[in-house]
Amino acid sequence: MAKKSITKRWIFNNLGVVVLALLVIDMAIVYAIQNYFYSSAKQYLISKINAVTSVLSMHSQDSSANFSSEMRNMLETFNEKDKIELMAINSKGRVVLTSSGFSPDEDDPMPDYQEALVKNEGSHVYKLGGGEKVLAVSVPINSMSKEYSAVRMVTSLTEIDNTIKTYTLAVTMVCVVIILIIVITGLYFAGSIVRPIRQISGIARKYALGDFSTRIDNESDDEIGDLCTAINNMADELSTAEAMKNEFISSVSHELRTPLTAIKGWAETLMIDGGGSPDTMKKGVGVIVNETERLSQMVEELLDFSRMQNGHFTLQNANMDILAELGDAVLIYSDKARREEKEIIYDEPEMLPFVFGDKNRIRQVFINVIDNAVKYSSAGDTVTIKAYEKGDNVIVSVKDTGCGIKQSDLSKVKTKFYKANHTRRGSGIGLAVADEIISMHGGSVDIDSEGEGKGTTVTITLPAVKQ
Repeated sequence: MAKKSITKRWIFNNLGVVVLALLVIDMAIVYAIQNYFYSSAKQYLISKINAVTSVLSMHSQDSSANFSSEMRNMLETFNEKDKIELMAINSKGRVVLTSSGFSPDEDDPMPDYQEALVKNEGSHVYKLGGGEKVLAVSVPINSMSKEYSAVRMVTSLTEIDNTIKTYTLAVTMVCVVIILIIVITGLYFAGSIVRPIRQISGIARKYALGDFSTRIDNESDDEIGDLCTAINNMADELSTAEAMKNEFISSVSHELRTPLTAIKGWAETLMIDGGGSPDTMKKGVGVIVNETERLSQMVEELLDFSRMQNGHFTLQNANMDILAELGDAVLIYSDKARREEKEIIYDEPEMLPFVFGDKNRIRQVFINVIDNAVKYSSAGDTVTIKAYEKGDNVIVSVKDTGCGIKQSDLSKVKTKFYKANHTRRGSGIGLAVADEIISMHGGSVDIDSEGEGKGTTVTITLPAVKQ
């Protein structure tokens, strides 16, 4: 199906309406001009012929000879005979005298005379046998002689028609100029819309192919400019998401390869030498178990993330003791922290209000946050965990003295696939999953750091069950 451009549609639709409107206006103006000039000419002839009939009326009681003499004298002395033909019509409706002295056109139907006999005044515009357009006005007269029935004035409309043609041409030229101005400004306006749309279309095709490097030149401050800005922002987000996705794939590949390599290596070692010494076998099996747990945890995070993206992530909510789940998470990492020469400080309070939530998911969040605190700390660092009630909420704070986070990265650390520290192991989705879980419980996860090397504080806020 052939495409119709915006410019062509504008030309055929809008311009067609404009041309039609201007054509109607042009015809109306031309008609008004013609009507004005013809009416003016008619009024002028009527005023002249009334002046003639007024003079003749003063001799209406004269004898036939005197009235005829006065009629001839008036026609002979008529001072506008170069423009107007003054005629005397007898009682039989025939022109018997003319101011020019020439015999009238035998084919002249004199419709104005016929009208004057009925209405006491008649006027008509028509063409003579030679094709000349004329305006004729007739007025009946009364006299004792009854020899004359009316006087008539006829003038050519050629000069008036030429004037009308001049005005018509001027009006038409004005309309043409208006159309040209509308076309030029319309094409410019359509171009101002079409050009960025074409650019947007071309760049969108690049985006579809995965090239997010190009941006739209935005020079407009209207809706098109807003669209360009929105698309540029979208490209920035897509570019960031693409980079994060690639980094995530690379990170996950590395995270999967590392434990798999360890598992494979120890499995081959145990298979080749039959396990060797009991210590070697114990160490190998321990590595396999630990790395398998890491793989299991990573796969579970990926599955959780996938469920969240698909809207299939559900919670099994009930009133729960948050201290029990926090205590389990602390216990899991206490031994690990000790082996890595790190210290977990946790002074468990006696009691906190219940929280309405999924205890397994809440424990998962605590494990993730404590795991990050231990992982991003060095030997000799401490991880301080606190739990307390504040207002209508239960607060859990995990503060470490580890590597910290750049201020520029703080707002991004909860973004999926984002890793503030690329030297540490991790998929970059743990905090995103944790944040989503807490949000589904009506709470929040806040992360704060004074900068690199100054540690990080993660504050988890959950609404308490009202007693």
